[in-house]
Amino acid sequence: MPGIVVIGAQWGDEGKGKLVDVFSENADMVVRYQGGANAGHTLVVKGEKTVLHLIPSGILRPDTQCVITSGVVVDVFGLRDEINKVKSSGFLQNPKQLAISDSATVLLPFHKVLDQAREKALSGDKIGTTGKGIGPAYEDRAARRAILFGDLYSPKSLLDKLEFVLKEKNFLLKNMYQVDEIKVSELHEQLLKVAEELAQYRQKDTSLIVNKMLKSNKRVLFEGAQGTMLDILHGTYPFVTSSSTIAGSACTGSGIGPTQIKHVIGVFKAYTTRVGSGPFPTELNDEVGQKIQTDGHEFGATTGRARRCGWLDLVALKYAVRVNGITNTALMKLDILSGHEKIGICTAYRINGEVTTELPASPSELDKVEPVIEYLPGWKEDISKITQLKDLPRNATNYIDFISNNLGSPVDVISVGPGREQTLWVKPLFNS
Repeated sequence: MPGIVVIGAQWGDEGKGKLVDVFSENADMVVRYQGGANAGHTLVVKGEKTVLHLIPSGILRPDTQCVITSGVVVDVFGLRDEINKVKSSGFLQNPKQLAISDSATVLLPFHKVLDQAREKALSGDKIGTTGKGIGPAYEDRAARRAILFGDLYSPKSLLDKLEFVLKEKNFLLKNMYQVDEIKVSELHEQLLKVAEELAQYRQKDTSLIVNKMLKSNKRVLFEGAQGTMLDILHGTYPFVTSSSTIAGSACTGSGIGPTQIKHVIGVFKAYTTRVGSGPFPTELNDEVGQKIQTDGHEFGATTGRARRCGWLDLVALKYAVRVNGITNTALMKLDILSGHEKIGICTAYRINGEVTTELPASPSELDKVEPVIEYLPGWKEDISKITQLKDLPRNATNYIDFISNNLGSPVDVISVGPGREQTLWVKPLFNS
């Protein structure tokens, strides 16, 4: 069975972690293929919350193999701490459950320092970076000066590479940002120690094991981080992340061919959120936006920052369907909209007096659009305990149907709460 890619169809924080955890019950492997510890995937199992930043969300299923591929930038110190936390909760008891690619880029402390110093030095609009060092780490990979995970196991070569890369980084830290330099010997010693702790998870070629699973007709889930509108090439640049977040990245980040992908599942909330700066056409800077933020607990799992909230944006969603080749969709956090007398949906943009249903090619244009909002009747009922689709309020099903009809893509999964059991299936995707 070819693979299934799960991607965020908005600006991230759509609920991908929960969905991957639910799907993992029927998956043999879950693969993280891009991004880094700037991801924050929140899982709730039997009332217990687990937040994962680097480990794939399938880790809570002991029979599911989890893989971190070469497309990910790995904060090895953060990963070690995350592994220890997961193990202390009773998971990842078998080290063979997790595999880390030798070709993954290692995110180092100076990447974080640079990231934060650059953001602080910006005089205009801040990018809104998490400060986790993701951008500088990907820069080093593109500049062919990155430390790879496999390098950690060649002490002499590692030292040489650290001396080379820190010559430039320390110059920047000291002379441009007035920040303390990084000592090569101390970092080298710290990396050798953490390498020893992570050695049991080392896998030289994750592309090989992922392809073997696919060729053996196993069920493989590819777990995206962030969201479509934060893609480095196709998002609201420069207010984006530093990796490609769209479905095609699953192939390049994992080392598989595009013919191995059968489904692309676009995950989106029943409303829209984004963290940090950048255009947000449907943003609600009023008591309605505040209610959505409060009811939805819209605060970042990685940074704790409050998320900006607004109505669902179908123009941006249609764009996500196009650039990802989305075949199925998952509607998350429908329960948060309970209690609204009316619910808005953006069906078009007005730009310079003209109405369009296509996302502007220029992010600067997107900042100037006026959303065309249609309102549907809301519902008062608490739907968080509903277990069958037929029991949803009529206005809730009308809302779902309106979205599906306008997207031209079926809604196959509906989430009415954070727990695994709070998931309503329209169609079982693994059997299709």
